[in-house]
Amino acid sequence: MPTDLNSDMTNPSGEVPPAAALLARERNRGFSAGTWIGLLFLAVVIGSLIVLGIRSRSEHEHVLTQSTTAAAVPTVNVVRPSTAGITNELILPGNTEAYTDTPIYARTSGYLKQWFFDIGARVQKGQLMATIETPELDEQLQVAQANLKSAQSDLDLANTTSARYQNLLTTNSVSKQETDVAVSGAAAKQAAVDAALANVRRLRELQSFESVYAPFNGVVTVRNTDIGALIDAGASGASGPSGAGGSPKELFHLAAIGMLRVYVAVPESYSASIKDGSTPTLTLDEYPGQQFAGTVVRNSSMIDPASRTLNVEVDVDNSAGKLLPGAYVFVHFKVPEHAASLSVPSNTLLFRAEGLRVGVVHGDRVHLACRRLRGFVGDFQRIGNGLHP
Repeated sequence: MPTDLNSDMTNPSGEVPPAAALLARERNRGFSAGTWIGLLFLAVVIGSLIVLGIRSRSEHEHVLTQSTTAAAVPTVNVVRPSTAGITNELILPGNTEAYTDTPIYARTSGYLKQWFFDIGARVQKGQLMATIETPELDEQLQVAQANLKSAQSDLDLANTTSARYQNLLTTNSVSKQETDVAVSGAAAKQAAVDAALANVRRLRELQSFESVYAPFNGVVTVRNTDIGALIDAGASGASGPSGAGGSPKELFHLAAIGMLRVYVAVPESYSASIKDGSTPTLTLDEYPGQQFAGTVVRNSSMIDPASRTLNVEVDVDNSAGKLLPGAYVFVHFKVPEHAASLSVPSNTLLFRAEGLRVGVVHGDRVHLACRRLRGFVGDFQRIGNGLHP
């Protein structure tokens, strides 16, 4: 092989070959040993990186599988039922309601002429709350009164004719048939007068409903009308939003709040401890530190099969006006202590499709069991060496 570039680029005659010949010669020569060594080193490096990447990915997948498997195992905290905190006081939520709560409708149709009380106003029984203009009803009453006068005039004439025929009959001046017709005509006219009189009384009664009065002492909680509004009788479909579905539109809503009712759902296990006449206390978040005295007046005398509770009514004196209808309250009942009762935290209860359940540990196993509730804690009894409902 030539040892230098100059000798390689000359032919035996000493002449320099053309460039095309040189290029063709270089293509036929191939790679040098150094080039092959560099390519081999590069291939080893790339192969090593690929092997390391695959191995690292496999190790990460293995770690992820182990972590997923460990996370799939449910981890729970185990607590023991305790008698600590058991008291003779049962605290249950309730909602206050007005003792009497009623909507006030119009009993005659017309246009609202004037209203005298707005929401929050306190009214007394018999006070005038609104007046209604009834031009159509007034016209109907005038027509009925005119018809009554006409019927009374016809009756007077019929009575005169009947009396005349009866006198003539004594002298045989008229026949018995003609006399009977006259008497029957007078009776028919009397019936017409009675019907006309009843119609006048009915229209006058409807006319009296032009004035809307308060049926009891209370507070106006809703006013659904204003001056000039079209008023329909309460028994028929009314116009406006409230009457869109065919129901009558109320003018006012009146609530008697001097005494409030509180309905409480008492769990079945405590139903025997709630007696009529007992005096629970009420507390509200808006009045911290204050208690309101109540009285159990009645109960539904039936356990609701859906909630397993007894509906109890507690009446509360609200003469001071501090309590409002619809307020959320807590009712504190005094009940006998249950020495055999055990309590568990409320977060141990599981609300499932098949009902309320609680996890119970037996040895190295956990199973779901059904428990009765007392308020917000479970009611358990220890029997043998396990917990049973």
